[in-house]
Amino acid sequence: MMSLTRALLVAALLPPFLARSRAPDRDPSAMTTSTQFTRTNRLIHATSPYLLQHAHNPVDWYAWGPEALEKAKRENKPIFLSIGYSACHWCHVMAHESFEDEKITAVMNRYFVNIKVDREERPDLDTLYMQATLLMNQGQGGWPMSVWLTPDLKPFFAGTYFPPCAKWGRPGFKELCEKIGQAWEENRDALVASADRLTQAVRHTLATSVESATLSLEAIDRTVQTVAAAFDPQRGGLRSEGNKFPPNMTLDLFLRVAARRGSTDPLSKRLRELTEVSLDRMARGGIYDQLGGGVARYSTDPDWHIPHFEKMLYDQALVSRVYVDAYQLAKKSLYRRIAAETFDYVLADLQSPEGGFYSTRDADSEGEEGKYYVWTKDEIVGVLGAEDAELFCSFYDVSDVGNWPDPHAPGVPKNVLHIPRDLEAVARLNRIAPEELERRLEVARRKLLEARQRRVPPGLDDKIIVEWNGLMIASLARGGAVLEEPKYVAAAARAASFILDRQCKNGRLLRVYRGGRTLDAAFLTDYACLIEGLLELYEATFEPRWLDQAVALNAAAIRHYYDEAHGGFFFTADDHEQLIARTKDLRDGATPSGNSVQLMNLLRLSVMLGDEKLRTLADTTMQLFAADVLQAPGSNDRFLASAEFALLGPVELAVVGDPADPRTRGLLRVIHGTYLPHRVLMLMNPPRPTDNPKSPLLENRSLVQGRAAVYVCRNYVCQRPATTPEELAAQLRPNP
Repeated sequence: MMSLTRALLVAALLPPFLARSRAPDRDPSAMTTSTQFTRTNRLIHATSPYLLQHAHNPVDWYAWGPEALEKAKRENKPIFLSIGYSACHWCHVMAHESFEDEKITAVMNRYFVNIKVDREERPDLDTLYMQATLLMNQGQGGWPMSVWLTPDLKPFFAGTYFPPCAKWGRPGFKELCEKIGQAWEENRDALVASADRLTQAVRHTLATSVESATLSLEAIDRTVQTVAAAFDPQRGGLRSEGNKFPPNMTLDLFLRVAARRGSTDPLSKRLRELTEVSLDRMARGGIYDQLGGGVARYSTDPDWHIPHFEKMLYDQALVSRVYVDAYQLAKKSLYRRIAAETFDYVLADLQSPEGGFYSTRDADSEGEEGKYYVWTKDEIVGVLGAEDAELFCSFYDVSDVGNWPDPHAPGVPKNVLHIPRDLEAVARLNRIAPEELERRLEVARRKLLEARQRRVPPGLDDKIIVEWNGLMIASLARGGAVLEEPKYVAAAARAASFILDRQCKNGRLLRVYRGGRTLDAAFLTDYACLIEGLLELYEATFEPRWLDQAVALNAAAIRHYYDEAHGGFFFTADDHEQLIARTKDLRDGATPSGNSVQLMNLLRLSVMLGDEKLRTLADTTMQLFAADVLQAPGSNDRFLASAEFALLGPVELAVVGDPADPRTRGLLRVIHGTYLPHRVLMLMNPPRPTDNPKSPLLENRSLVQGRAAVYVCRNYVCQRPATTPEELAAQLRPNP
């Protein structure tokens, strides 16, 4: 792979006036509201709420597509590509400062073909041009992403937010646009040559390593130890003095390794401690919505206290999933509560009437970030009365002076609810029984939530994305089974039905749906995450339609995304529009990579179907990416979790019995209550033989003396069928 140093040398060959600079810290005076214009541009016809936010800009915006790209080629004009998303604070700021300014937009319209892209709709474009941005800015990137391209789509300059006039060591956007436009007219050959070099750097950086490496359990453990060393043992999560993100996939890997190595192993103990302190501190922090449930995107401090308030669907899915898994292993009631409250939030706020899940609840309301969520002490007293407010404020660290310096209202004592002290300690301070304190806090939370719901809510991005829905379906289905809450499984089934009905055409997925309209493109992550969700739905319900759909979509993913020559899956389909590179999605970022999820899908389906071809594809994928994965600890945790599944081998569970029979349900309760990350679960229902899937796991299985039974197999060896919960629990118990 190309080194960063070499890539930066490529970028350094660009014209000297295109100075690099880092993104600024948040400007307290920055406005996020949008002036309304009477004019309308082409974005008024877009499906994306983010693009629609710019439909009244005086910029002559185009959506990405043939019309814009052909215009650039026909007129030989550079493209200004602006990529962001609806919940992006600095996207709003740049829109207000520059894209609504008549003088600035006149320069943009004169020199460029201006294209606006929603990164959530087109992650393929986001990935490619973010890499160019990172290369040109010493590893700094983010949104809004501002990239200038040649008419053949090659980047020659890139940055993030630019102020309208020069400040913070950054060039002013108007001046920058003028200089780039003039350079294109006066020194075009040099810009084209720079674009060629930068494009080559992007391709090399995104290419798969040619080095040889082997994944093993020992290599996974070494990687886990490296990542664990970077964790904060007191506050959880990765050590940071700035933004702190929930380490969902890392904690998933920690739990898997800890379970494999056994409870007495020193590394296992350490991993469990780091996992629990992370989950405990997040649950008590302001990053978790203490009134309404659900988790914010990240905290802006190392204590999980002050969140960036946007709520992304994928975060709800991944956070709830790790709390469910941790509850299975640790049996802490806190983890059950946080998972359930997160699910309840999603069902109440993000599930559409048709069943699919919306993308995002914004951070801003009435032009201010966090206004919907924060409180003054006087506001709480006004809702609860003085006595109950005193108890509530004592527990949630609300004071007259505030615990959050609101950038929009300096000097106003705003508070973000969080829990710095244990319930018992607060009860002692207030000379009240813990049970009574908890009862009164519950009543208070309900009253404050009702009051909060009367505020102007943050904006909602109501597009429905297959990938993120797949993640949420998987978590709800698994969580519903573990927590024994049928409503969560039912919600997952509704969402899956919606996606398959509205966003699947001729066996191909359509990534985005909004208001009855869909976009034609879909990506590997859409297939992989939905397949995972369908497999979890099958294991929660044993309805064969979910397994059948997973098998069909897996076949489509292999047909259109798998690289027959070298292995692994491309991010885009074989019939996708041609871009400057066709990449293979590997890095686990805010969401797991397509290859990470699809690797696990191949492994599970190969066992469920008895299909060795799928296992061969999985092995080839692991071999292809082994060197890249081992060279980047902390960037491929979901991939390593899948690799561990392959190396350790599955625990095969074949259940024979009617799911409606209480005896069968008793056995399933043991299975769902046991942490078995390498489990493959299938069921044969004797009363309905035509519904039973064809699988080697179910061949020659039968009831035992008329009673439901579970056949537990490991490493091609099966134990005696268990017919009682006690027998089954003993067989599932890990070896000491």
